[in-house]
Formats: sequence, structure tokens, C-alpha cells
Amino acid sequence: MFETHIPPRLFHRVFISCLRSARGLSALLILGSVLTPQVQAQVNLQGKLEQGALMRGHVPAGTQVALNGEAIKVTSDGNFAFGFDRDGELSQQLTLVYPSGLTEVKPLTLTKREYDIQSVKGISSKIMKPDPVAQQRAAKDSAQVKAARASFSNQTAFMQEFIWPLTGRISGVYGSQRIYNDVPGNPHFGVDVAAKTGTVVVAPADGVISLSVPDMFYSGGTMVIDHGYGVSSSFLHLSKLYVKTGEVVKQGQAVAEVGATGRANGPHLDWRVNWYQMRLDPTTIVPPMATVLANEKAKKTAVKG
Repeated sequence: MFETHIPPRLFHRVFISCLRSARGLSALLILGSVLTPQVQAQVNLQGKLEQGALMRGHVPAGTQVALNGEAIKVTSDGNFAFGFDRDGELSQQLTLVYPSGLTEVKPLTLTKREYDIQSVKGISSKIMKPDPVAQQRAAKDSAQVKAARASFSNQTAFMQEFIWPLTGRISGVYGSQRIYNDVPGNPHFGVDVAAKTGTVVVAPADGVISLSVPDMFYSGGTMVIDHGYGVSSSFLHLSKLYVKTGEVVKQGQAVAEVGATGRANGPHLDWRVNWYQMRLDPTTIVPPMATVLANEKAKKTAVKG
């Protein structure tokens, strides 16, 4: 499954010892399998090996981690995060260089996802291509959001067990895409939860508000919560924002209200999870909505009883 690289001096000593042994060749052949279980036990990955997923991991402190050759920042105690793009390659590679000098190259095989693709005809040219002023405004909005997602902080809230910021009927799913008048639109990069305007939205994990804007062209009331090490949450179409940029929030804290602002067909929360500029599926880090709703119903029944 992966390659194990042995420090040259250790390999030389073992090689010479094997040559002097009657079973030298056999010893060399099984050397990797003897070391492999020890190496495997040093990395712990949490998440789904599928397109669009956020992964969290833990390694011994001081370990260097890279995904497909690109270095990943690791906390002082060995925690890290990375993601797989919506249409990411199914074969990827995680490389870990442990403090001992031992290197593990771990292949990751992802599950390919199928997305809901719809074709819509008869869309007006005004909607297909906003006027120049609106386009300018949208470009400015986009730059602000990208800057917020690009920020790095040493917070470690990304390792928390995330909760749903709002519970209810899911009205839109990650990865879905519409083709308008035969022109493919951008994929939907969040999960939509339908609710009445004014319904309270809470923070899915601890963090710091890196963006809080009440009115963007496409996304309306928009908020970004930085959870640390490139992981962030975005909330779109909000009707009211309770917190400002720079404020610290705790998991479960009320931060905003549902709305239908910007380009929205009705009131709902569009929740997105990001790893820097990569947009990921929030449902890969929370329990299934059906399970959460069933638990809420059971608690209410218990209280009444």
C-alpha cells in the first residue's frame, strides 16, 4: 500500500547482517513487512475517502506531511487537515516524514461521486449576464470572500466534531449543477437547509469571524468563520448578522439569521466548508441530517413524557 524508506546507516547495518545470515535474502524481503505495522500505527486519518471530503489527521509531533507533493501545515501537537476537490483525482498520495527520519508514502484511493445535473431553458439574458455595474460589484465581493478563505490562523478548532449550524429540510446538495440555456453554471458548493427568514444560525465549531458583510450581490448576507489551518465555514443569504469581523465565536453560539438575500429563490441557509480555496462538502464532517432530526424529536418526546 505504501513505501517505507529506511535511513541509510540503518539499512547498511541490516544489509550486512543479512548477507552474513543463511537466510539473508529472506530477511531482506520481509524487512519492509516487519517495519510496516509500526509505521502504519503512527498516522490516524479521520474522514471519507471521496471527492469533496474534508479530512483531519494526527501524527507524532514534528512529523512533516505533504499531499501530492504539496506541504501541509501541521500543529505543534501533530494535527492537520486537507481536502479533496469536487472533481479531484481518484488516486492521491500522502507523504509523511517522521521525526525519526522514516518516510511513509501512503496512497489514497478516493470514491468517485455522482452529482445531480439539471438542464434549464428559457433563462433571460439579464440573469445570464448581469449589467457591468453588477459584475463589478460581484467581482469585488468575490475578492473579499477569497481573501477570507485564504487566511491562515493557528486555531485548532478544525479538529472539533462539527455540528449542523441549522437543522431542517435539506433543499440543495453539494456538487449539483445546472446548465442554463446550454451553458454550464458553476456547481453548487454548499448544502442548503430550508428555514423561515429569521431562524437562528449557530457556529458549527469554534472560530474567528474573518468576513461579515450584510449585502453581497450573489450571496447577500455573507459570513466566513475561520476554524484554523485553512479550514473555514461560509454562510450565505443571511438576513441578519450578529457578529463582526474579528470576533471570536464558540460552537453553538448564535451568529446570524436565515434569509433570502442576494440571488436566492427562497429563505434558506447555504453552508459551505472550505480548505483554503477548495470548496468541500459540509455533510462529510457532520452526522446525517436524518439522524440529527430523529435525535431532536426523541429529546422533545422525552421532555414531554
